Amino acid sequence: MIKITAKTLQDLEFPTICQQVSRYTVTGPGKNKALEIAPFSSYKETIFALRKTNEYVSSYQQESRIPNHGFDAIDQEIKFLGIEETRLEASSFRKIGSISETSNTLIRFFQKFEQLYPCLHETASEVEYTPLIIERINQVIDRFGEVKDDASPLLQETRRKIGHVKGQINSSFGSALTHYNNLGYLDDIRETVVDNIRVLAVSAMHRRKVKGGILGNSKTGSIVYIQPETTYNYTRELNNLEYEEKEEIKKILKELTSFVRPYRSLLIDYQEFLSNIDVIAAKAKYGMDMNAVMPKISRDREIELIDAYHPLLLLTNRKQNKKTYPQTIELSSDKRIIVISGPNAGGKSITLKTMGLLQLMVQSGLLIPVHEYSRMCFFDRILTDIGDNQSIENHLSTYSYRLKNMNYFLKKVDDKTLFLIDEFGTGSDPELGGALAETFLEVFYEKEAFGILTTHYANLKMLANELPHVINANMLFDARTLEPLYKLHMGEAGSSFTFEVAQKNGIPYSLINRSKKKVERGKIRFDKSIADLQKERSKLSKTTTALKTKEQKTESEKKKLEETNARIQQKLENFQELYDSNQRLIYLGNKINELGEKYFQNKKKKELIAEFLKIIEVENSKRKKVSPKEKKVEKAKEKKVMQEAEKKVEEIRKKKKEKQEKDIKEEIAKPKPVLKVGDRVRMQDGKAVGSIDSIEKGNAKVNYGIFTTSVSVDQLELVQRKK
Repeated sequence: MIKITAKTLQDLEFPTICQQVSRYTVTGPGKNKALEIAPFSSYKETIFALRKTNEYVSSYQQESRIPNHGFDAIDQEIKFLGIEETRLEASSFRKIGSISETSNTLIRFFQKFEQLYPCLHETASEVEYTPLIIERINQVIDRFGEVKDDASPLLQETRRKIGHVKGQINSSFGSALTHYNNLGYLDDIRETVVDNIRVLAVSAMHRRKVKGGILGNSKTGSIVYIQPETTYNYTRELNNLEYEEKEEIKKILKELTSFVRPYRSLLIDYQEFLSNIDVIAAKAKYGMDMNAVMPKISRDREIELIDAYHPLLLLTNRKQNKKTYPQTIELSSDKRIIVISGPNAGGKSITLKTMGLLQLMVQSGLLIPVHEYSRMCFFDRILTDIGDNQSIENHLSTYSYRLKNMNYFLKKVDDKTLFLIDEFGTGSDPELGGALAETFLEVFYEKEAFGILTTHYANLKMLANELPHVINANMLFDARTLEPLYKLHMGEAGSSFTFEVAQKNGIPYSLINRSKKKVERGKIRFDKSIADLQKERSKLSKTTTALKTKEQKTESEKKKLEETNARIQQKLENFQELYDSNQRLIYLGNKINELGEKYFQNKKKKELIAEFLKIIEVENSKRKKVSPKEKKVEKAKEKKVMQEAEKKVEEIRKKKKEKQEKDIKEEIAKPKPVLKVGDRVRMQDGKAVGSIDSIEKGNAKVNYGIFTTSVSVDQLELVQRKK
């Protein structure tokens, strides 16, 4: 049973991952579920979740894309369906119909493409497929969420009558309007609307002459608003019909609610299913945004993260156009615990957090930004002690809190535990705290736990060197500048570069020397040896990189030479073929010329024809017989070669044209020099060079020696400045 505490999730910033995933959801319930993503409780559940996410990612490369899963939440509708004698509104049925149709579409889709999406099909197959809800709702509710006219015979008849009465109202009002207007009883505005009722705008002096109901008057009292008597009677009839319509709609909706009520549990399943798909889709989109993959999941206790990125750091740096450095981390039964040492700000904590966060993500069904050949296993428990955990509420210091945490670790740690401890042993006396930390590490080792810890303590580095299944590691630094390279190097402890960093930050050398005298000589020698080793490795790393670069360059040059050689060889073969072809044609030409001369002398046609046929037969014997089909293939081949040649020529022309246009643009973009008197210039499209005698109002007088001319300064280009 996998148990991971809320503290571990918080320490590794997993809630931030959940928030980022939730931004990719498209539904309210899906968003809430995404914010509650947590590691699964079993190996089987985790593998199943990972495969579903991976299948959704693969759908973006398939022609058969997964259909839309969006829906409006029906929590209120589900609540009311659980209460007897309640009635849902028409708009609620539209939402229920929509969620049913979306669910059925996805169930059918995953059933059809089971081979492509086996895990998603398995999830969908757990939900019942039924078109009955959709069919029944569609009989009653239209696509705008209104009750249809033919939902019942009575409603259809009532609405027909309503339409007829509305026509009579308009007709009677129009007649009254014309009649009273002709009599001059109406004001200039003639009519208006009061409380959604059309009324006549009657002059106050004529109000007694107009039959109907008074519905109000203007602020000045000069106009009285009257609804004509006939129209008033029809309006009363309309009100009665509309009341009947509402009562019939209530009856229809109550019947429809009674029909849908038995399907309440299925509607709950539909909403649960679609919100789960929403979370899977969000996980997939989040993974694609980071180029994340599903690593190989191993049943053995082993982790090999190749080119692993911290997800939060990767996305933050991408927004700021900063580089993110990947790490390669390996844990196995032979290397269960890694002790990372080295100066601060080198990336130790980020490396530790990268390992922990990626482990949490995989165990929560999320893809991770690593190389596709990476391998991972699952842990039942992940324990973390990261950051300054000073507890104000419990009046505990940092060290007291950490000791309390270590006590919890000692109780819970086993061979299925991954522990991650930052700045192991700090917060107390270095000698005593280091000794206690050493004992804790021995217990973790004896219990065969896996883990990574960072430290500055020399005794922990030495212990890691002595224990067979513990390995030292350090974050690489540039030996000359002491700048971090953010790269984990396994197999060696790291120097803290204490005195070197102090010197780099301007601490006087005399003070550094005094400090060195206060420390045991053995410790300084040990730290110096480590520092020297790191410097040597840094030099070797640079040399290796330089050699690799040279090797790659040589390989590239070799490939280019091979390609050039192949092209030259091809050209030689083509020239040889052309030469042979031309020689053959010259030979045939000479033969025919000889025949022509012979015929010119003796005029013997039969002899000429015989000789000519003989030449033809000899040439035909050299030709290879080709079937019409082969001939067609050969022609097609020739045509293709010609097309490719034309395409290449076109590309060359295009590139040439683009270069010319680029050169022109660059020439235009160049800032034009300011011309002065005495400068030697020439016309932009001319060759003759002259000198400027004077410049006035944008025109320059140019002296060419034999003659002088006035030219616009814009048409001149500088040849030489005045000396």
